Amino acid sequence: MEKLITTLGNLSSARAGVILPHEHVFVDLRTSDQPGYAQASIKDVIGVMRPELETARRAGIGTIVECSTVGVGRRVDILKKVSEAAGFPLVLPTGVYREPWIPGWVHQADEEALVEWLSAELNEDIEGNDIRAGWIKLSAGDNGLTECERKVLRAAARSARDCGAVIGSHTVRGRVVRDQLDIIEKSGYTPDRFIWIHAHCEPDFALHIEMAKRGAWIEYDAIGSDSDELFMELIFKMLDAGFEHQLLLSQDCPGYDASQPGGGTLRPYTYIVETFLPRLRDAGGDEDTIHTIVRENPFKAFARPVA
Repeated sequence: MEKLITTLGNLSSARAGVILPHEHVFVDLRTSDQPGYAQASIKDVIGVMRPELETARRAGIGTIVECSTVGVGRRVDILKKVSEAAGFPLVLPTGVYREPWIPGWVHQADEEALVEWLSAELNEDIEGNDIRAGWIKLSAGDNGLTECERKVLRAAARSARDCGAVIGSHTVRGRVVRDQLDIIEKSGYTPDRFIWIHAHCEPDFALHIEMAKRGAWIEYDAIGSDSDELFMELIFKMLDAGFEHQLLLSQDCPGYDASQPGGGTLRPYTYIVETFLPRLRDAGGDEDTIHTIVRENPFKAFARPVA
């Protein structure tokens, strides 16, 4: 049986509800050599983020996928406490961000060591917090993959292959996604377990279609911070092309930013359900399609077999 692996246990589709597949609860986009990197009081983060998650739940959101991976301030201890305080399930990542955020130990590790690390976080525990990672989050540079990013992706494909986890990558350019899918296939995994994060940033829509035809999930995830009309146009073009079942929508809200005083300026997680989806309905989106996109698709993307 496939379920979401979350901070509050394994969830079925019915319990997961509406899933936001790309948000942040705690993040730090500075490099790790900066003073105070990823540091914050757990009490302070709970004070800021608990109300945001409770508001999201009241708006009908059931689960959030946390996208702050190694390199951009992942703090599993903080996320666990915030999730428990709010009674709100989060799907946490393993994996590592791109250059120059890749830490030194990842550069030094060989592929086998990275497979072991990723597999342990997916199947056993993340950093002694009694929580397993639900997915793998990676990234790639706009000008192409570095050798270290290629090494990490090969390790990710091998680890994900063994447990059925999905790999998501912050990749702006479609031609780079093409290379990533080639590496995943050569590593023995499959493109239909890959999420192209930030696909809306690629202006060549033909590349959206190309990657969807190869099986990848296409994620438009800056809803609420860019033109609603842009996203509706992309969504309807994907639907017209027959890719309703490979489409993911989210907002990429920053959550608590450890690099900013008091966590910075928040954006509510509720824009997509309170404002965007009603506009999508008014523009001709039917209820069955919306249900598929915000409930069924993210569950299918992130769920994996559990005993």
